[in-house]
Amino acid sequence: MRKPGISETRDTILKFIQNFIDARGYAPTVRDIVKGCNLSSTAVVQHHLNVLEREGHIHRDPQVVRSIQLAEKDITEVPLLGAIAAGKPIPVPNSDSWIKTPEEMLKLTTDVVANRDNIYALRVMGASMLDALINDGDIVIMEATQTAEDGEMVAIWLKHEQEVTLKRIYRESKRIRLQPANSEMEPIYTKPENVEVQGKVVAVLRRLNH
Repeated sequence: MRKPGISETRDTILKFIQNFIDARGYAPTVRDIVKGCNLSSTAVVQHHLNVLEREGHIHRDPQVVRSIQLAEKDITEVPLLGAIAAGKPIPVPNSDSWIKTPEEMLKLTTDVVANRDNIYALRVMGASMLDALINDGDIVIMEATQTAEDGEMVAIWLKHEQEVTLKRIYRESKRIRLQPANSEMEPIYTKPENVEVQGKVVAVLRRLNH
């Protein structure tokens, strides 16, 4: 979601800077931004960075290389509630107890959770969502909900199997297809009455050492 009052290009630059810092632990150079955002020149990037700095979105030290810092944002705490399978579903005792006392509280900026309520996090186990850029060990940020549109990535409780899994949901004639995002894995087919949506993915936190 674009920040109010920010142009599409500058919003793209801000997101690139954030992703670059998250992945590498240090800020990009102007040339990194030119390449990463497909912009025409360093002068164009400098112009946009000047505007972003003037508007208070970033801070820079002109005497220091890689000195771009994002302005402080509001922080919200999100509970990490355990693991979810992106692959073979994880057996759990029942549909009420797979969400447990938090392992820890994750501190995320409010733009990640987009001011949603009922947000929680789960650690991904398995490789069935690789084509959606979700790897084993990544953390998915979930919005608790019992409804989802076709194609959305959801946490599904399979009542008969007593298992929970992370897949894309599709409603077909007289059945539900739970589709992995991995061409080497087969979908799960089940009856609608066997499926309970328990949340949908709203963001992904990547593990750095893939």
